[in-house]
Amino acid sequence: MMSFEFLPQFPLPANPLALFGVLLLAGALGGELTRRVLNLPRITGYVLIGLTLGASGLDVLDSRMLGYARIFFDVGLGLVLFELGRRLDFTWLKRDRWLLVMATAESLLSFGCMFGALLWFHIAPLYAAVAAAIGISSSPAIVMLVARELRAEGQVTERALNLVAINSVVAFVLMTMLLSWIHREYHAGWFVMVLHPVYILVGSLFAGFLASVLALGLARWLGKKAELHIALLLAVVLLLVGAAEALKLSVLIALLTFGVLVKNLDDDHVLMPVDIGRLGQMFFIVLFVTTGAMLQITDVVAGGAVAVIYIAARFVGKSIGVLSFAHLSGIRAGIGGLLSIALLPMSGIALAMTHSASSLYPAFGAKLATIVLAAALILELIGPLAVQFALRHAGEAREEA
Repeated sequence: MMSFEFLPQFPLPANPLALFGVLLLAGALGGELTRRVLNLPRITGYVLIGLTLGASGLDVLDSRMLGYARIFFDVGLGLVLFELGRRLDFTWLKRDRWLLVMATAESLLSFGCMFGALLWFHIAPLYAAVAAAIGISSSPAIVMLVARELRAEGQVTERALNLVAINSVVAFVLMTMLLSWIHREYHAGWFVMVLHPVYILVGSLFAGFLASVLALGLARWLGKKAELHIALLLAVVLLLVGAAEALKLSVLIALLTFGVLVKNLDDDHVLMPVDIGRLGQMFFIVLFVTTGAMLQITDVVAGGAVAVIYIAARFVGKSIGVLSFAHLSGIRAGIGGLLSIALLPMSGIALAMTHSASSLYPAFGAKLATIVLAAALILELIGPLAVQFALRHAGEAREEA
C-alpha cells in the first residue's frame, strides 16, 4: 500500500509568516488601488481591505487568525509610537511653551466633553471615564502616514505630530490611573488596586529608559553607520515590544518613552537621524489591515447615537483647546481650525487600550467596546480624509508625481 505521508495535510495549518505575507500583499494592493482609483489616502484602502477580510466581510481573518496577527499589530504600533516619540523635541517645547499648554488643554477639554456627553447618555461613570481617557489620544499612525504620503511639512504637520505625542502620553497615564477604579469595581484587593497601575507606569517608563540607554550605547560603539543604526533601532524596538508583553507592561508607554528619550538624551548626536519608517512600512500596512479586521460594522450599529455624540464631543473639546491657544503659539485661527481637524483620527491605540481593559475583566471590556469600537471604526475611515484635508488646505502637502 502506497503511503502519501510526504504530502501536506488539508486544511493547511495556520502559518504566521504566510499570514503576514497575505496581509501585506492584500493591504499594499488595496491601498494603491484606493489611491489611484478614488484618490483617497492609502490608509483608507488598508482599512477597507481589513474590513473585507474580517468578520464584516469574508470572515477570512477570524478570531484565531487575528490572534496570530496580534504580534504584527503590536510591532506596527510600537514602530509608530517610537517614531512619534522621536519627533517630540523638548527643545522646541521650551521655545514654544504655549504648544505644551495647548496640548494639555485639548487633552483635558476633550476628556471633559466626552465624559460629560456619555454621562448625559446615562453611561455609568467608570465606563464614561475610561472611554473618555481612550478618546484623548489621536491616531499617531494615521497622522504620520498621511503626512508622509503627502510629503507634508509645515506648521500644521509638525504641531499635529507634537500634539498627538503629548495627548497620547496623557491618555496612557490617565488610562493607567483608572485601572485602580476598574479593580475596585470588580472587588480586587487594595494591594492590586494600588500596585498594578504603579507597576505598569513605572515599569514601562523604566523599560523605555533602559532601551534608550542600550540603543545609544551601542550606537556610540558602532560608529556613524546608517545601515547599522537602522538595524539597531529596529532590533531594540522588537526587543522592547517582546519584553513589555512578557512582563505585562504597557507596550504603548514603553515604546513612546523609548522614542522620546533616545531623541532627547542623545546630547552628543551619536545616533544618526535614520528613518526606519520606510523599513517599517510593511508593519504599518499590516497594522491597518489588522485594525480593520478587528473592527466590525456591527460595532457601529451597537454604538449608535452614543458613538456619534462621543465623536462630536471629542472634536468640540479638542477644537476649543487648540483654538483657545492658537494665537499664543504663533498660529492664525484658520490654521488652528485645520490643526483641530488633523487631530480627529482615532484607531490602533484605542483598540490596544480597549484590549488591555478586556484582558483584565472581559465583561468590562465588552461593555466598553460598544462605545469605543464604534467610534474607532468611524474615525478609522474618515480620519485619513480629515488629515489629508487639513494638510492640503494648509498648503503643506507636496503631492506625489
